[in-house]
Amino acid sequence: MPAPRHSPNCEVIEYMGDEFRPFESIESALEFMVLLEEEIAGASGELHEMLDGADNQRQAEALNLALYKMHQLSFHTQKSRRILNDLRLIRTVLVGDGLREVAKATGRGV
Repeated sequence: MPAPRHSPNCEVIEYMGDEFRPFESIESALEFMVLLEEEIAGASGELHEMLDGADNQRQAEALNLALYKMHQLSFHTQKSRRILNDLRLIRTVLVGDGLREVAKATGRGV
């Protein structure tokens, strides 16, 4: 195992090899994205409520900016979820093709 690297501000960065894998599969990453989308929707709802009760123009502008950024985050999260879905489909096709190759080699049908 390589030694931990240090960031410029001297905090230890954990080795991200086999010991630490936040997402074990495409499905777990996809599940995370779905949960993140739900949290973004909830936070956006809270921001809309705060905007309705904004006391002054400056606060309303800040809340509108936060809502815009939440919209951007939501867009990118949905896009990432679709990409993960595509990767899952591609993996399925590749694994299926691999099974067909094994079946041809062994003379068994799939």
